[in-house]
Amino acid sequence: MLLTTLYIIAITAEAMTGALSAGRRHMDWFGVALIAVVTALGGGSVRDVLLGNYPLTWVKHPEYLVLCIVAAMLTIVIAPLMKHFKSLFLVLDAVGLVAFTLIGCKVAISLGHGVVIASVCGVITGVFGGIIRDTLCNDVPLVFQRELYASVALVTAVAYLAGRQLGVGESQMVLLALFAGFLFRLLAMRNHWEMPKFIYQDDVH
Repeated sequence: MLLTTLYIIAITAEAMTGALSAGRRHMDWFGVALIAVVTALGGGSVRDVLLGNYPLTWVKHPEYLVLCIVAAMLTIVIAPLMKHFKSLFLVLDAVGLVAFTLIGCKVAISLGHGVVIASVCGVITGVFGGIIRDTLCNDVPLVFQRELYASVALVTAVAYLAGRQLGVGESQMVLLALFAGFLFRLLAMRNHWEMPKFIYQDDVH
């Protein structure tokens, strides 16, 4: 129940941030709705396609699709006010990242996969919506160049799965992983922790 609630909050927030990204690229309303939907639901869809898990979440629960589109249209209306909620959306994004990651792990486990595949599915669920959004907006995906993001998803997934292997109760492990992942993401943003960059330039003669 907790993860479902967080999931609904997260896809709403992600849809709104996706709509803003579309707005920065001067897209029409269809483009705004599309970018919002793929930002919010893309990670889970990629995961389910890779796992052969059908129907996709938004097909099984079309209300999630409707929610994302409504959130996108609402964003168009209140766009001038969105700058005042930047900090809130950063927090909600951190919540969404961790919640998406745990849901991805749980889906993979429910299909009989081991910890490696479950970890990968957790990361995919957490980050691929943003990757698709940035790709469609012709940007280098933020996950590849900003504060720790995919790493947070991976740490969250490993912590959750390790707890399961050690016999920690499911509800306790979900809460612990949620808190740990959320705190890790906030600290990464606050302190600007980043992965080492690989910089290569051809010699100019």
